Amino acid sequence: MQNWIMQHWVVLGAGSDMARPFLRRLAGEGASLFLAGRTAADLETLAQDLRLRGAAAAEVMAFDARDAADYPALVARLAACEGVLNAASFVGSMPDQAAIDADPGLIAGVIADNFTGPATFLSLLAPVLEARGTGVVVGVGSVAGDRGRVGNYVYGAAKAAFATYLSGLRNRLGRKGVHVMTVKPGPVETRMTAGMKLPFMTTPEAVAEDILQGIAKRRNEIYTAKIWFLIMRVICHIPEPIFKKLSI
Repeated sequence: MQNWIMQHWVVLGAGSDMARPFLRRLAGEGASLFLAGRTAADLETLAQDLRLRGAAAAEVMAFDARDAADYPALVARLAACEGVLNAASFVGSMPDQAAIDADPGLIAGVIADNFTGPATFLSLLAPVLEARGTGVVVGVGSVAGDRGRVGNYVYGAAKAAFATYLSGLRNRLGRKGVHVMTVKPGPVETRMTAGMKLPFMTTPEAVAEDILQGIAKRRNEIYTAKIWFLIMRVICHIPEPIFKKLSI
């Protein structure tokens, strides 16, 4: 995390509630930012704010996790940048499980948002990072991916797939000097969880701080809030005959 003025960050899902405080921290360090997301108008407003906060540059890139047709052009734009290139994915969606059960056609979109979209983009970007021999990749998953639970098992399955993908990408890129970190948040106070009363809920600002600390310490995987590491160790070790009777 040195020479910030020469570092570039592409952030997928830049308009999300969790991405915004992370971007503000990067802007304060003078990083050059690429804001990738679906809502171009909102991202232009965000880009202007980030420039005022100190970002060396803030450029908006149209990114749709469900449409990979534009990915090669986006990667080519990033490859043209000189200096250290980093990437972070905050992409995701979490429809109500009951809605998915009623309409299994929604599954493809959930898988694209939480796994295949960001994974495809990062796979295209990987050769660029390998060639430079430096950089950081941050992938935001979820504690929901650690074990299938009745309330969000399609979402959890997609996040589990993304975590496995990031583990393999870490093995691949680590050999070339690029560090990949998996982030597993528990409940976070965002529009996605509005109105929900969930245990050990944290804030987007706290998530951003944990991510930056994790990068600085070269962590392979972090939980945020940190207590979720212990909670998920317990949940993952509950025997299946007992677990399938629980409503968690």
